[in-house]
Amino acid sequence: MKKILVYLAVLFRWLWRLLTTGATVLSSLLFLLVCVLFFLALFYHPEVKVADGTALVLAPRGDIVEQRSVIDPLAQFIDNLAGRPIATELTLQDILDGIDAAARDDRIRLLVVAPEQLGHASLNQLRTIGKAIANFRKSGKKVIAVADRYTQGQYYLASWSDEIYLDPMGRVILQGFGVYRLYIRELLDRLGVNVHVFRVGDFKSALEPLTRDTMSAKDREANQYWLTRVWDLFRKDIADNRNLPSPDSVDDLINNLVVHLQKAGGDTAKMALNSGLVDGLKTRREMEDYLSSLVGRTEDRTTFKQIDLADYLRHLTPSYMRAKGNQDRIGLIIAEGTIVYGASEVGQIGSENLVEQIRQARTDKHVKALVLRINSGGGSAYAAEQIRQELALTRESGKPVVVSMGALGASGAYWLAADADKIVAAPSTLTGSIGIFGVIPTLEESLAKMGVFSDGTGTTKLAGYGSILRPFPADLARATQLDIERNYRRFLEIVHQGRKMDLDEVAKIAKGRIWDGQTALELGLVDQLGTLEDAIRAAAGLASVPEDAVMLIRERPGGLRGSLQRILRRSLGLSARLSAATELEQALARETDLLQRLLLQGKDPGNVYAHCLLEHSRLP
Repeated sequence: MKKILVYLAVLFRWLWRLLTTGATVLSSLLFLLVCVLFFLALFYHPEVKVADGTALVLAPRGDIVEQRSVIDPLAQFIDNLAGRPIATELTLQDILDGIDAAARDDRIRLLVVAPEQLGHASLNQLRTIGKAIANFRKSGKKVIAVADRYTQGQYYLASWSDEIYLDPMGRVILQGFGVYRLYIRELLDRLGVNVHVFRVGDFKSALEPLTRDTMSAKDREANQYWLTRVWDLFRKDIADNRNLPSPDSVDDLINNLVVHLQKAGGDTAKMALNSGLVDGLKTRREMEDYLSSLVGRTEDRTTFKQIDLADYLRHLTPSYMRAKGNQDRIGLIIAEGTIVYGASEVGQIGSENLVEQIRQARTDKHVKALVLRINSGGGSAYAAEQIRQELALTRESGKPVVVSMGALGASGAYWLAADADKIVAAPSTLTGSIGIFGVIPTLEESLAKMGVFSDGTGTTKLAGYGSILRPFPADLARATQLDIERNYRRFLEIVHQGRKMDLDEVAKIAKGRIWDGQTALELGLVDQLGTLEDAIRAAAGLASVPEDAVMLIRERPGGLRGSLQRILRRSLGLSARLSAATELEQALARETDLLQRLLLQGKDPGNVYAHCLLEHSRLP
């Protein structure tokens, strides 16, 4: 009996080991299977064939950006599992590449523009795409725009088409451009928050929401000037594209909306048709039938023959990745966002990151010229100076530097660009804003209202400086203003030397004032109006390099630790964004977030910023 018990114990021990080993193996296999499925989902794309006579569908979903945000695949996978929304982006160059290739592709017969899911895009970006659409039309192929309704920016993009169609229950929303901000000085006073502001430049208005209850006369004057210039460009393009009597026709439709709507019997779609904004009113079914009559139907007869832009791009080599082997080339760097000191996060231009990219271009013997495409309202003055010095070293090494400005190339972005061999901007680019400010909040009055006080002793007058819980010393306030003024003089000197302008002339057009691209050209702040392609062409001429030999210089990945940090930041940032649910909450969040963006994200060592804030501009 004892032996039987021993045998049973041994048997059960082996069975247990078998079960536990099997469970381990099974769990490992399941984990491996999940990993395989994960990577297959990321990298496997079924082959998409382009049939003869196909329509290319341009239906951008989300924002159009110069540079796609760095989103880790693992972070995206986690967001998908958690059911969190993922911001979608489409790069401007991808759209241009697709339209350009389709114009030369005999298999593509038609371009369908469906902009209804388009998110944020600057006028500069939309105009560049519009000109690409115009070139597509020159190939003899038709462009048709379709939507249930059009917002202002969506309609502007659609206006470059041969034909525009609208749903019978839809509308075209035109409003004009404006800058409207929330002013929270009284709120800060009630909370007892003291905001210590130091600035130079009558038009440097970035901090007015914190110090005023209304827009200042200088800010109103400057904003009205550039808004009018850019609006004139917008309405002229629409009038030309739609063969309207004059650009004033667009203003008439907006300012006399009620009159035009009454004539159409209150029907917004009919009003758009009567005014010439659209060519016809069609339901989705009618639109489907019309497009099918132009290109035919798919084999299963479910829809018209089409290929989405994203699928079509899989057949193409990106235009800025075509330099081969040891071929002499133009290095291209794309920088978008607020300029910050140190390493960058999503939506920022970190001085460390950008300096490293510029250094890559300078030390690469095959790179003969550098084009910096920048879309930024500025940020940290110290960071801008670091980047400017690295660009200067690149020029000193014998490699020309050309700056291409996107929607924004202002303040700190202009600081770093001023020394370039050539600056190219679009007519709608907002640039200049040559001015400096500093901001430091203190909460001693807020604490006092709650019965909390800070007190102590130190060896000097400034011993307690550095804490937002204590009053800001008067001597330090004067010293900070002197430092701001010195940095402003430095800014003027940089523009004076870089643009070869008289210092007094620079001072006249500075003062923190924002200029549109056309005016900036007239003032000598930029050298040429044009696109990124024009900037590349200019760099090619300066370096005697073929225009198509361009290589995008990407930011080097930060490794596993950087990936994990980005995942954490993404999750925390998303949660913060989702917490501001209503429009009022979101508006207040944007304004009160100003201090955080400047002091925490800007991270300027001296709290000195060259930044213009135009997030609230009501543009397309």
